Amino acid sequence: MRVGFDLSPTLPPHSAGITRAVESTLTALESRGELEVVRLLPPQGTTPRAFRAGHGKRVQEMDLAGIHSFTSAFAWRGPGKRVQTIHELPWRHGCQENADWSHRFWASFGTRRADRVITASSVVADELGLPLAEDNGKLHVIPWGVDDAFCAQPPDNVIDEVLLGTYTLPERPLLLCLGAVRAKKNLASLLRGVAALVERKGPTVQVVITGPDTHDLRTDLGLAQQLGLARFISTPGTIEAAHLPGLMRLAALVPVLSHSEGFALPVLEAHASGTATLTPAGSVQAQTAGAPGFHCDPADPASVADGIADALDQSESRREQLIAQAAPFTWERTAQGIEQVWKSLS
Repeated sequence: MRVGFDLSPTLPPHSAGITRAVESTLTALESRGELEVVRLLPPQGTTPRAFRAGHGKRVQEMDLAGIHSFTSAFAWRGPGKRVQTIHELPWRHGCQENADWSHRFWASFGTRRADRVITASSVVADELGLPLAEDNGKLHVIPWGVDDAFCAQPPDNVIDEVLLGTYTLPERPLLLCLGAVRAKKNLASLLRGVAALVERKGPTVQVVITGPDTHDLRTDLGLAQQLGLARFISTPGTIEAAHLPGLMRLAALVPVLSHSEGFALPVLEAHASGTATLTPAGSVQAQTAGAPGFHCDPADPASVADGIADALDQSESRREQLIAQAAPFTWERTAQGIEQVWKSLS
């Protein structure tokens, strides 16, 4: 079966996590060879909407069975099957990011037009409220995977500690906050938790916030200043992709306290690296983290402080559990799930 895969999510402004997921999924699909993968990348200067409008013509000219979209939007008109991906419903959690009318439209009416719908977590599947494939519905839950680069031991001749100098980081427990430069990542709750930890004279930590300079980041840095945390904050900017696995291994904890997530890939990447995570109890992130992860109530600074302290104290004893928890999540399994979706449409 010959299927077109829309690569629009690999371009800005999509997140690094989405880009990694798309690239890793396609690599696994191409390696398996069960589907003939046709990569469809928008020409420079073409908007995603304009690019999607041409998918019907591409289906005919390239003899495609249909188009696989890694986002909720797809070509409404034209021939070919349509597979839609819905990552999250942020408006259900009070988030404004990706909560405009178009995202809501695609998550509601788009699911009626699509032939199949994919999401990465059962939490989001429950929020969508669509019948699952196993119940003769169109909704498939296909978890993401973890790249092999995220592992507990560095490759031969690689010294992770060099990265401390590269990004000017101190030799104290690092709380690695990936991409926490957007309001939805809820950095403020972590900062208040760290302030509570400092007040009770708990372990001294360094909050490392990766990503570009944004208005939301500046707001949170202002909060850190008010809380007396300025000396405990590092903002190294955007991290090179090749350095991310090493930083994961160096981190003492990866907090993912976001108001909304679709899967929380960094949680799995951290666990595969042998690094603990802190997530909101009952969230998508907590589901991805499973039993070995540490959980808290982000609205309660004392609970966040407890979670940080527990993770620093117990993570080494849970290290093997963390690694084992991430092991079943492979891109091979993700690819297999997508193959089954498309074969069900043949």
